[in-house]
Order: sequence, then structure tokens, then C-alpha cells
Amino acid sequence: MAEPAIAAPEATAKPKAEQPFFYGGQAVIEGVMMRGKSHYAVAVRLPKLNPDTLKGEIVVDRGELKAPIYTNPIWKLPFIRGLALIGEQLHLGMKSLIWSANMNAGANDVQIGKREITGSVAVAAVFALALFIGLPLLLASFAVHRSGSFAFVVVEGLIRVGLVLGYLSAISLLPDVRRVFMYHGAEHKTINAFESGWALDVPSVRKASTLHPRCGTGFLLVVLVVSVVVFSVVALFHPNLFWLIASRLLAIPLIAGSGFELIRYMARHRYNPIVKIALLPVLGTQKFTTREPSDDMLEVAICAFNSARQGEEAVAA
Repeated sequence: MAEPAIAAPEATAKPKAEQPFFYGGQAVIEGVMMRGKSHYAVAVRLPKLNPDTLKGEIVVDRGELKAPIYTNPIWKLPFIRGLALIGEQLHLGMKSLIWSANMNAGANDVQIGKREITGSVAVAAVFALALFIGLPLLLASFAVHRSGSFAFVVVEGLIRVGLVLGYLSAISLLPDVRRVFMYHGAEHKTINAFESGWALDVPSVRKASTLHPRCGTGFLLVVLVVSVVVFSVVALFHPNLFWLIASRLLAIPLIAGSGFELIRYMARHRYNPIVKIALLPVLGTQKFTTREPSDDMLEVAICAFNSARQGEEAVAA
């Protein structure tokens, strides 16, 4: 699903030139996935140490983005491309996560099947729907008895934001999750350095920011804000409980599409004074899901980024 004057290392430094394509990515287990225009690459550091370097070997999985969701022009249309982003996270993000898990498990002579990982994700998805859609509706109904009112929508939205931020704060205490957040920071630093025209080496990337306006965490916050607006319109029709729940599910495509367009607009106009202010909470939420990475992690992120670009350069050559 991965990623600026505010987010760049130098608050006053602008990229040398507007990039024709927005690179993105995501953290995976002990690694990073980077997604380019036509190729992607996942780099993972294995746990077994090399006796010469005292570091784990970096292994890379490269691939070409051939599915219709990446190539069909329909999926690049405004608002529809927001749905493509969700589809990409479900497809490419899951694929990268499964590969990274198997690389680390295989290094320890453990095999993890696709069925086990898919089952775990399915359970997590059901849990997320119950926690972030069902529970806010339930709690808001206790606080505001008129479920079709604007006050109900606002209270529901505030509860949902609180639950999301609380959940992220709680899981960040887990050591394994914290390492994923460090790799998330490495991903952002690498893309920030590239967009600022810096050399893609550890000393240069180290100076970059862990915050980026196109981050999925920021996208999540924008989606939550858009949902309050959309559900406020729904409230005008005073829906009963059935339509109240149905509206939360049916509106997902509209909310995701609108949220994506807002994030994209702010990323392209990040130096506008008004947009800078609007970006502050978007960047602030990323402090929940990013941590300063080690140099070893930066090496992995840079390797993934360069590998994705090499694939595209080979096609262009």
C-alpha cells in the first residue's frame, strides 16, 4: 500500500527538478520494497552473519509490473487511481511481505506457507474492520443517541482517529514492529534524498528526513478526515442502523479515491504556504510509524531503490 520542504532534510531546500514519477515503497520484514514506474524490487537482509563483513547478506527480488492495475490507463484516471493504490497494496505489498518473511524464515531453516500468511492477513483484516469501523460506531452511539446527526459523525471520526493512533502507539512498543518502523524510516530517507538530488549513499541518505508527504500513514489520516465529510452528507438523510453501517463500507472507494487525490495534490504543491500548513498533521502522524534507521537498514533501502531503477533503465535502454 508506501512515499518536501517540510519533509526534506533542509526545510528551505527544493529538489533540483520536478520528478516525472513519484517513487514509493513500504517496509517489509527486515527489508524494504521500492516501487517504480514499471518495476519493483524488494531487498532483505538475512539474519545469518557473513564472517568477513559481520553483516547479513542482502538478497534482492526484482520484478516487472505487468498486471492491468499497473498498465491499463483506466487505473491512472483521477479518483480511480486511489482504488489502484489499495489494489497495489493488497497485491504487491502482500507479495513483498510474503517473500521477505520466507527469506528470513528460510535463513533459520523454517518454512512459512502462503496459506498461513494469507490466513493471518485475513484475520487481521476482520479485526481491523471490527476495531476501526464497528467499534467507533458502537462507542459513538453511546455518546450521541442521534445516529444520523452531524455530532454523531464528528464523535465517530474522533474516536476512530484516537483508536488508530492508539493502536499504532501500542504496537510500536513491540521490538519486531519497531524494526519495521525503522525500515519504514529508511525507505522515506532514501526517497527524500533522491527527490532532493542527493547522492544515494549512506552518509547522504542519513541526513534526509524520515517524513514524507506521500506516506501511507499520512494517507490514512487524510482518509479519516475525508470520511467525516462524506459521512456528514450521509447524515443528512438520517439513515437507520443498517444503512449507517452499509454507508461506511460502500463509501470506501469514494473516500480512498478522494484521499489519494488530496495527498497527491499536497505532494505536488508542498512548497505552497497553505499546503505546508495542511501537511503538518500528515507528516506528524508519520512519527507513529517511522523511526531512525541504522546504517545497515539504509544500505538495504538504497539497494532496493537502485534495483527498481535499474530495471526501468534496462527497459529504456
